[in-house]
Amino acid sequence: MVENDLIAYGLNEAISDEYERILADGCVPARVIRMDRGECDVATFTGIARARCPRSDSELSGLCTGDWVGIDQQLNVRQLLPRRSAIVRSSVSGRSEGHVLAANVDTVLICTAADGDVDLNRIERMLALAWESNAQPVVVLTKADAAEYVPLDEVRAVAPGAVTLAVSATTGVGLDVLTATLEGTVALIGPSGAGKSTLANALLGAEVFATNAVRAGDKKGRHTTVHRELRPLPGGGTLIDTPGLRGIGLWDASDGIERTFSDIESFADRCRFGDCAHRGEPGCAVRAAIDSGELTERRLESYRKLAKENEWMRARTDKRLQAEREQVWKDITKQQRRNYRDRSSRR
Repeated sequence: MVENDLIAYGLNEAISDEYERILADGCVPARVIRMDRGECDVATFTGIARARCPRSDSELSGLCTGDWVGIDQQLNVRQLLPRRSAIVRSSVSGRSEGHVLAANVDTVLICTAADGDVDLNRIERMLALAWESNAQPVVVLTKADAAEYVPLDEVRAVAPGAVTLAVSATTGVGLDVLTATLEGTVALIGPSGAGKSTLANALLGAEVFATNAVRAGDKKGRHTTVHRELRPLPGGGTLIDTPGLRGIGLWDASDGIERTFSDIESFADRCRFGDCAHRGEPGCAVRAAIDSGELTERRLESYRKLAKENEWMRARTDKRLQAEREQVWKDITKQQRRNYRDRSSRR
């Protein structure tokens, strides 16, 4: 592989100039294309190489597919170069830390099978994740050829600012339009059985990733992709296929939630009171939008759920917020004790 071939893995002049100034002495840039325990496959100026990753307890940890790194002549990863974007969810272990699914992503394809249960709440959750990553989301209803009805209008209504498309990797319907929306590094996310690997193979033009049929009874699939892997796209750019997501916990996604629910935010700006809770206050523009059919009760409840979850997650990681929440509960407890003593003294 000559130097220019690293362009196939996402290197461009802007990235090269940015990283060249901060590379450690004796290091050259490389891009992580697949992670394993203690090692990773990287694309370099001289070809694909196997590099050694730092120990998990070192300062340099948490590498993931899509990262740009600095490696030395002995193929040791010595430097994680600044990320331009990252898809981060809360850790499945429940610990107060984020889990990076993919780094330096420009376009996120949110995949949902059109022939199954198109869960609008899950799509909104993945949109918040994608918007927060600093990438452009595209909602893709896959397996359109197998669906009796493709709810494009319903999905578009919950995805303001994002392109929504119906495609079939089997027949090729919609793939040309989808390909035209792709830019830079593309990551596919979604639950198992959403057809991500089949779609990835169609975009790559080759059977690169293994695929499995979903169960006929419940339309659920098994994890056929077990690693996140980055591959060059034939028309330029790169693609990262990811394992199916069972849980999609948000991680400090305030901006992502605001962009996902920009319609609600817009209505809320017109409410009479700045602290309107949209639960029946006079002059509430959000309730008026629900009454007029411009907004659904389901969407408002989804917004509230994600905002509450995000606030709780932030409180776990932000000591100030955590202390404030603890103080509120202490005050409530003290008041309850006073009320109990007062009732007891009047008996």
